[in-house]
Amino acid sequence: MSTVAGRVGAAIRDEFPIFERATYLNSCSQGALSQRVRAAVEEWLAGWDANGAEWSFWVERSESFRTDIARLLHAEADDVAVTTSVSQGVSALASALDLGSERNRIVISEYEFPTIGQIAHAQELRGAEVVHVRPEADGTIPVERFAEAIDERTALVCCTTLSYRSGHRHDVAAIAGAAHAAGALVLADSYQACGAIDLDVRSLGADVVTGGTVKYLLGTAGLGFMWVRPELTARLVPTQTGWFADEDIFAMSIADYSPHPSARRFDSGTPPVPALYAGVAGLSVIAETGVPSIESHVRGLSDRLLDGLDELGASVVTPRDPSARGPLVCVRSTDAEALVAELGGAGIVVSARDANVRVALHLYNVEEDVDVLLAALRAHRQLLA
Repeated sequence: MSTVAGRVGAAIRDEFPIFERATYLNSCSQGALSQRVRAAVEEWLAGWDANGAEWSFWVERSESFRTDIARLLHAEADDVAVTTSVSQGVSALASALDLGSERNRIVISEYEFPTIGQIAHAQELRGAEVVHVRPEADGTIPVERFAEAIDERTALVCCTTLSYRSGHRHDVAAIAGAAHAAGALVLADSYQACGAIDLDVRSLGADVVTGGTVKYLLGTAGLGFMWVRPELTARLVPTQTGWFADEDIFAMSIADYSPHPSARRFDSGTPPVPALYAGVAGLSVIAETGVPSIESHVRGLSDRLLDGLDELGASVVTPRDPSARGPLVCVRSTDAEALVAELGGAGIVVSARDANVRVALHLYNVEEDVDVLLAALRAHRQLLA
């Protein structure tokens, strides 16, 4: 897929029909539906109707997705597992950890998505000790807080790349340095970053990187991925597995457990075929635009939003430093749910977490979207903290 410079903002907006009726600023929850993704899902339905099982093509579509994700992460396809969700991938990863040994500690940040915390605590049934790293008063989680929780007992450190709750961006490389010094693995759940922030797994520092297609990658639910550092794959043998994780999926053998030698050992059962059609199509939009172009475009919109929020005297939770944030800007509210509802009534789609209203900008947003939001927030200033 080639990069087409300039396919951001107004240049690509017509491909997303929702903007004909709404100001959509909620990509942190769900990416807007493109005409291309709709056509891909219809292609899946047409093929199913015409030919029944299209297994060879469905498997090829799964491999296309694997290759596209690898390109997005500046990685190799063999190092990417295709999953149905981050939950599935991380559960398989956790099942590969020997938590019956002295190295049984799992460190998680307070900003992890619930699935990470729930899976970590589920490992307490296998002997794990789970330690939470909590934010400072200003919402940051300094590397030092992680370092204090990491020792020779630590098996896994989880540090989300970008917090879904506040928009804070972790210094994954620094956290990984502290973890690796103690012999621990590092998981960076990057769901809120992929497609909006240029991620290079060669420099990110984590051993495992997860994400999915429902947000900034413009696909639908039911499809995710997990990159695994290739030097580690052989030693990570999951006990949670499935048909497509086998070394030869069409051998159809039930005689033994033969995990694939690559990261495919973290695949699972039958691929999520409808989501694959949507996922490959959504990724094509991102690839044609180019993540660096998207990141630059979104940074400009975020700066405009932050300046406007300052004029309103709003309390912004997300850091101002561009290196410490991404596409998500969170604003404190006296009643976040009420403010989201008021904005929704005006045709502005945002979301709430904790006491914050979340504004998520993406490649299809333009300056007018920011200005429409700021005008609406000014009209409901009493709901801003």
